[in-house]
Amino acid sequence: MIDKAAQPVINFQREKLSDETLVALYRQLLLPRMIEEKMLLLLRQGKISKWFSGIGQEAISVGAAMALLPDELMFTMHRNLGVFTARQMPLERLFAQWQGTTLGYSKGRERSFHFGAMEHHIVGMISHLGPQLSLAAGVALAHKLAKEGRVSLAFTGDGATSEGEFHEAFNTAAVWQLPVIFVIENNGYGLSTPVNEQYRCENLADRALGYGMRSAIIDGNNILEVYNTIRSLAEELREKPEPVLLECKTFRMRGHEEASGTKYVPQELMDHWAAKDPLTNYEKYLLQQGILTEEAAADIRKDFKKQINQGLEIAFAEGPPQSSPEQELADVYAPYQQQVVEPASDKATERRFVDAISDGLRLAMEKHDKLVLMGQDIAEYGGVFKITDGLVKQFGPERVRNTPLCESAIIGIGLGLSLKGYKAMVEMQFADFVTCGFNQIINNLAKQHYRWGQHADVVIRMPAGAGVGAGPFHSQSNEAWFFHTPGLKVVYPATPYDAKGLLLASFEDPNPVLYFEHKALYRRLTEAVPDEYYTVEIGKARLARQGAEVSIITYGMGVHWATEVCLELGVDADILDLRTLLPLDYEAIEATVKKTSRALILHEDTLIGGIGGEIAAYISEHLFEYLDAPVLRAASLDTPVPFSTTLEEQFLPKARLQQQLERLLAY
Repeated sequence: MIDKAAQPVINFQREKLSDETLVALYRQLLLPRMIEEKMLLLLRQGKISKWFSGIGQEAISVGAAMALLPDELMFTMHRNLGVFTARQMPLERLFAQWQGTTLGYSKGRERSFHFGAMEHHIVGMISHLGPQLSLAAGVALAHKLAKEGRVSLAFTGDGATSEGEFHEAFNTAAVWQLPVIFVIENNGYGLSTPVNEQYRCENLADRALGYGMRSAIIDGNNILEVYNTIRSLAEELREKPEPVLLECKTFRMRGHEEASGTKYVPQELMDHWAAKDPLTNYEKYLLQQGILTEEAAADIRKDFKKQINQGLEIAFAEGPPQSSPEQELADVYAPYQQQVVEPASDKATERRFVDAISDGLRLAMEKHDKLVLMGQDIAEYGGVFKITDGLVKQFGPERVRNTPLCESAIIGIGLGLSLKGYKAMVEMQFADFVTCGFNQIINNLAKQHYRWGQHADVVIRMPAGAGVGAGPFHSQSNEAWFFHTPGLKVVYPATPYDAKGLLLASFEDPNPVLYFEHKALYRRLTEAVPDEYYTVEIGKARLARQGAEVSIITYGMGVHWATEVCLELGVDADILDLRTLLPLDYEAIEATVKKTSRALILHEDTLIGGIGGEIAAYISEHLFEYLDAPVLRAASLDTPVPFSTTLEEQFLPKARLQQQLERLLAY
């Protein structure tokens, strides 16, 4: 029973809020607390497996969710149960999500709060802290481009502020003046590491100054201060877009998750914050103000208890999710059936590889008015390879955007744009630099549809490959890094015709596509390329040359090496240009191997762990009876790419291709 005589420790200021709003805030503050108390009981009974508790800091989640408009996206973390309940998520579905059953939001594929639900305008976290900040910035960019008068809001913790993406997202949001509220729930500990071991500044809000960003510090346990502050900020940002950092001082009264406990926390600190409990103090305040009665509070608790028990009964009645390998594989990609577009006329122009890509970008921008191009130096400068030259003049700086040097944040912003129905292209200045954005690609773009059914309409252009004397950080062939990742599509054209057609097809596909373009081909090749819009089928290989003696399976620069060597040696070879690496065209591989009975796989990437190993294994397993010789491979040396052109020539596989080809034919 609440002691009505005891004064709340927290200084509540109702301002102009109605009694109805004050009670609504109370209800939303109480519900997640009661759910948590039930979950902790079920955890002790062994009926649930794990729990991340937000007891003590519920006011931040609830205040933020209640302050925003219902259609404004929120980006949650472990301890934001109050967002899910305030957004009216059905309890039985929420409980089923935690149990990993089909009634939940991710078909048993995600646990806890690692999921999203666009119908509730919530985007969940991944375990790698920080990326949600960039996604929120991307949504804010979409709002600003569409002039929608909306904001996005992302939560992060004090520990996560040390992540690189915290800086990248903040810096980009500030440079672009995006309407996003970044909320730091400073609860004093990153798991068990206290704040004095995490950062040196007095307050995390002080960091905003370095970004030219507004900030504020509030009592995160004061539901009215949280609600009023965020509501006021959101109203301002809808009219005048800019990012704001809001540091909410609070405390986590239980362990990072229940198994970790709180033995590392001094008892006096626990006692201090227990007295500042957000629910207890707010209930005292409402009782003392006569806004709430003990009878009404008891009735609300009784009703919530009933709702919780009913939701649990429904959730627990479900058995484990039923699926099949076919169903699981079907959800890796967003459903999409490509309709190949043929050129509307026979008119064609002799174009270099680089010009074909540029023309494809221009036509894509004309066709898709919600396509945004982003990359370092791609606007007025036209990109380091001049592929985007002139596009900013035609389509404007809002759609052709120079970015700060922060690959991860820009990829995340691209995904945020996709959440709002935009298409995004991110140019890696060199494919080597994609390492700085690896997490967003592998763990966000690739997995998002499988996890919770949300597509990621992002194309990443990857200028790759050696042969230009650029050394180990501007010459790598890194397609195999992504070939291993379900959920991505990887294309690698070898001709100007395919360069344009595959690029346009990539923009039509709602799935994340990594588009590799070989730098040494940019100005080496010319071909008659249709002037009109057309697409090439993703996932479909082509026979670059037909023959009967041997099959050379390759892609990119390998197509041209294979053609040159076969002409030099007088070899009658099938040269299969894969064009798409993920998904592979196994039918085309089977057809050529059955035809010639000899297979050599060629790629510029290094040998160990390269794509050739997977193709060789497939041929050995499925086509063994058709082979007249072992499957051979030719690839680059297993070293970094050297700078010296003499060493680089030795590194590349062209000479070894000739040796392997002669060996295979002599078998």
